[in-house]
Amino acid sequence: MKYELTPDLLTGNALIDTEHRQLFQAINQLTEDCEKGKGRDSLEKTADFLVSYVAKHFSDEERLQITSKYPAYSTHKQFHEGYKQKLSAAVEEIKQKGPTIATLGKFNGVVAILVSHIRMEDKRLAAHVRHNS
Repeated sequence: MKYELTPDLLTGNALIDTEHRQLFQAINQLTEDCEKGKGRDSLEKTADFLVSYVAKHFSDEERLQITSKYPAYSTHKQFHEGYKQKLSAAVEEIKQKGPTIATLGKFNGVVAILVSHIRMEDKRLAAHVRHNS
């Protein structure tokens, strides 16, 4: 399954949308590396990039929330913290056990949580930033 930043996922905030596009590219690259049986080094490099890029993206979003005085900042940050742990665990399992149906299923479940978060919460955040900057 290939992930794309479809119109229903666009927030209208250039930074957020650009970073979401990058996240989806990294997710797709990791999935492709798994499907093609790429070597452990390639898989680990892509997985590590994804985890670090999620942390960077969340930090950028949180900065926007603080500067725009986003009222749901603490809830959004709490989601980010929990999500980073879920993603790290799913990626670590792929790195340790390999790209099995089970590990990729868990990974896709974690990605689905992100897609849902983008569709609802990030769009709400972008609207707030737009109206308060």
